[in-house]
Order: sequence, then structure tokens, then C-alpha cells
Amino acid sequence: MDLLNKSFSHIYVEKEARTFKECNKILKKFSNSQIIEIDSYKEVFSKNNQNFILQKKSPKLILAVKKENYLYEGAKVCESFGNENFYYTSSVLNCIYDCEYCYLQGVYSSGNIVIFVNIEDVFEEIEKILKNRSMYICISYDTDLLALEEITGFVKKWYEFVNRFDNLKIELRTKSANIKVFKDLKPNKNFIVAWTISPKEFAKKHEFGAVTFEQRIEAAKKLIDMGWTVRVCFDPMIKIENFKEIYGNMIRETFENINGEKILDVSIGTFRISKEYMKRMKRNRVNSIILNYPFQCYEGVYTYSLEENNEMLNYIKTEILKFVEEKKIFI
Repeated sequence: MDLLNKSFSHIYVEKEARTFKECNKILKKFSNSQIIEIDSYKEVFSKNNQNFILQKKSPKLILAVKKENYLYEGAKVCESFGNENFYYTSSVLNCIYDCEYCYLQGVYSSGNIVIFVNIEDVFEEIEKILKNRSMYICISYDTDLLALEEITGFVKKWYEFVNRFDNLKIELRTKSANIKVFKDLKPNKNFIVAWTISPKEFAKKHEFGAVTFEQRIEAAKKLIDMGWTVRVCFDPMIKIENFKEIYGNMIRETFENINGEKILDVSIGTFRISKEYMKRMKRNRVNSIILNYPFQCYEGVYTYSLEENNEMLNYIKTEILKFVEEKKIFI
């Protein structure tokens, strides 16, 4: 017997959020959900003693207004791909998927999802900066915006925004195959769609809710054929039994279906997480083989030993070089 409510059976709405049209658009899509009015999203999202894993099985939606920190400088553990003025922004907190190794479970105490309905304020802030310099912004770090597009419509809004500026480049990272939003849009080289690719069996076992390896590859190929700018990300790679065989097969199958000459570039990286986030992640998943690996800590970041990292990265790079020129590979 399933005793859990369906996803988004309850929607918490900040009083101020009600004044934004995006809020009302979203609420119209959930006519059967129970609406609960609140003063601040933190009342629900940030309270102590929440069960992240249980909440992920039946997440609630929180509609809020972002008051500050529209933009963050790109973190040192993230790749800028040679771009200056690297930022990321969070229109949504938390992801619809539940990947066992995801850093979000270390960042947030709640498994519920927050949507900030005042996305136009984010655009306004970015527009001010663009008057003085170019920007590279990752828009889907703290969620999977493409997976939530039927609810938010934010991917299309970002597309319309980036079309207005030659000195703005954005990256939409995803594990989704929900690409219908691109069907009637003209490709823009400054709108990068980046797929995180994982080995078949690993994805099935550890990336709960995300689409399969095959579906991600098919979606990426379709967008490439439509003329979109696509990035392939083998990041984070997890040290597993038979790593070389499993990841080697993944590389081969990826580029048997996707032409390495037609992609923008490839990102590779091993698992890495801040020391503080790891503490909470381990508490959430005490039985996780991935998280209980004997990692090394370097400058406050947990990852594999230098020897293990080098071996994994060198092997994967060697395999990718069979299909992609070296200048397109970022580590």
C-alpha cells in the first residue's frame, strides 16, 4: 500500500508570490493540489529535522519570491570552459530527480522544490551587468530546469532573454529528454544545452527518476541535428567496479550515436564535494556505497586520491580522443 501523497499534492505559496503572474500560471496547472499560504518559503524549506529522502519520494512545491543573491560567482569546483565572468543563478532550488550522489542533499535540509516566480528580476539584474561586460551563466546547477519546463516555462524565458544580447552565453545542464520546448525555436549558439551522461546500469541504479542513457543520447542527437549547441558532460564520474570497462563502453556508445565533430565540447570530472556537504549527505544515505568510499580531503573538498583521480581522468580522456579532438576536452 502506498501511503505517500502524489508529488506536489500540496503547494506552499508566499503571500507576496501571489502578485506575480508566473505564480498564477503555475497554480493553474495544479487545480487538485491543496494550496497553503505562508509568509516565507524558509518556514517550510529551511526548518530543522526534515527527512530529505522521504520528502524526495513525495515532494511538495513552494512558490516564492527571491529577494537577494540573484547571481553567484562560479564555484572553483565547476568548469568555466574558458569563459570570463562566470556565474550561476538559481531560479529553482532542488531537483525533481533523486540521484544518490547529488550534492543538493548536502546543501538543503528539505527535499521539497522551491520555484522563485520573480524571474524577471533576475533578468533585470543581469541586464545591468551586461552593459559593462560579457557574462557566462549556468542556469541549471541547483535543479534540472528542462525536466521542470512543463511547470515553469523558464527554459523558454531564458532562451528569449539570451536572444537579446550578443555578450551573454548560458548553459542549461540536464539529465532530461524533455526537448519539445526547442521544437519551434531557432537555434542560438549562445544557448548551450549540456547533457550529463552516465553509464547505463549506473544510471538505472543510482539516478532515480532521471531518464535512461539511451534517452539522453537520443535527445542530444536530435538537438544537434536541429542545429543547437550541445555539450557532453561525463561529470561526475564515480569509481565503481570494472570502471574502465563500463565507462569505456559508455564513451564508445555515446560517440557511435553522436558525432564528436558536431558537439561544442566535452567535460570530464570525477566526484568531488565540499566537506560540509558530505556530512549531511552521509547522514541522509547511511548505506550508500558511493558516499562511504574512503575519499581524501584536499582543501576542504572530498574526492578520490590524486592517483585514483589521475588514473580515471587519463583513461577517459584517452578514450574520448578516439572520437573528439583534444581542444574540445575540458577537465
